[in-house]
Amino acid sequence: MEFESFSTEETFALGRQLGERAAAGEVYTLIGDLGAGKTVFAQGVAKGLGIEEPVSSPTFTILQVYEDGRLPLYHFDAYRIGDSEEMEEIGYEDCIYGTGVCLIEWAGLIEEILPEHYREIRIHKDLSKGPDFRKITITEKRVMKQ
Repeated sequence: MEFESFSTEETFALGRQLGERAAAGEVYTLIGDLGAGKTVFAQGVAKGLGIEEPVSSPTFTILQVYEDGRLPLYHFDAYRIGDSEEMEEIGYEDCIYGTGVCLIEWAGLIEEILPEHYREIRIHKDLSKGPDFRKITITEKRVMKQ
C-alpha cells in the first residue's frame, strides 16, 4: 500500500490509523533517512494504541517501552546497534514475540533476527513535491529462515 503525506499531521494520522488496527504480536519496521518522519509516525501509532505519554525516538536508549495503551508498544532504534548480540542482551525476543506491538527503526541493521513475518514501513522524502511531502509504503514481508 502506498500513501502520500503532505504534512506531519497527515503522517501522524496514518500512524494513528495503523495503531488503532494493530494486533498483539505485530512487528513493523520503519525505514527512512534521518528526518524522514519515523518518530512522527511512531507517535501516531502510539496514539492509536491509546498511549498518552510522550513518545520520543529511542536513539540513545535503543528501546522505549510504553505500556499504558490497549497493547504495549516496544519502540526500538537499531541505529547504534553494533551487532545482533546487543539486541539479545536487551531481550528483544520478549518484545518481538510478545503480546505487544513492535516498531523497529533502522531494522536493516538487524535483518537476520527479524521474525519471519513483519510489515515494512518505508518513508521517503521528495523535496520536489514540497518540504513536508512523504511517500509512505507499507509492505508485507515474509522471510524464510534457514
